[in-house]
Amino acid sequence: MLSERRLEVLRAIVQDYVGTEEPVGSKALTERHRLGVSPATVRNDMAALEEEGYIAQPHTSAGRIPTDKGYRLFVDRLAGVKPLSTPERRAIHNFLDGAVDLDDVVARTVRLLAQLTRQVAVVQYPSLTRSTVRHVELLSLAPARVMLVLITDTGRVEQRMVDCPAPVGENALADLRARLNSRVVGRRFADVPQLVQDLPESFEKDDRGTVSTVLSVLLETLVEETEERLMIGGTANLTRFGHDFPLVIRPVLEALEEQVVLLKLLGEAKDSEMTVRIGHENAHEGLNSTSVVAVGYGSGGEAVAKLGVVGPTRMDYPGTMGAVRAVARYVGQILAES
Repeated sequence: MLSERRLEVLRAIVQDYVGTEEPVGSKALTERHRLGVSPATVRNDMAALEEEGYIAQPHTSAGRIPTDKGYRLFVDRLAGVKPLSTPERRAIHNFLDGAVDLDDVVARTVRLLAQLTRQVAVVQYPSLTRSTVRHVELLSLAPARVMLVLITDTGRVEQRMVDCPAPVGENALADLRARLNSRVVGRRFADVPQLVQDLPESFEKDDRGTVSTVLSVLLETLVEETEERLMIGGTANLTRFGHDFPLVIRPVLEALEEQVVLLKLLGEAKDSEMTVRIGHENAHEGLNSTSVVAVGYGSGGEAVAKLGVVGPTRMDYPGTMGAVRAVARYVGQILAES
């Protein structure tokens, strides 16, 4: 275990390196921080930290920089989540408040996270495997053509055209709408097939073909929409950190293009807990020079999806964690109220 003083020295090194982008020397540390000890003592502490693998000496520089292990200890032991300022909270409120639908919420969230953190923002759409049905609407477009509208508890709206085997009257359509909603509203998507499997049998023989056709389209919609989707933004922010990537930035960009990679990264975040993956903790080789900060968001205390940011390991962890958490909470409120 490191002594409290050496932990303070490590904290100071991380803060200075993140702020200045320059390797940190013992003289600079004693000038910038009230460590209460001489530069010689700080040099000894830095030597111990280097021996333990928490800091390293890049090239021939006299200064030291944190390693992945050093950042890990900083995040676990030393970094509190920085609360957002009142103007920042107001900006989140104003930016997200005008969203008109779920696509708009996700798009605005991506832009906002990228702006607040100056990193790459990744937002997963609410997973329909965890969603419930809020309402199913059936609208007559022509004698034998119906529009099916599926509305979820997370504000997602899906529309499908249904070509029925015979003309459908308004009364019959209203009856089907009422019976269908009585079975599926408030129920999870995964439960719907079982809940409606015997519904056609409860109708007159002449109407069963239409009921079965409508149900078939509904179930197809549920299956199609359980596919995971996400949105990414702020990739251009990485160009500000060219010197933070030891080789070239291309492997990072290639990894960010792989949706499967990003979904896996977000999937490692526990539902409502903040997850920070640093450097080589990221399984994908292209992201070994990055850190990922992610958390779940949702309504009613249950996460329906994840959001987060990807940036260089030389990251303002307290500020980034604070922004990610605040945005996740606000998006959850929007979903709960939508």
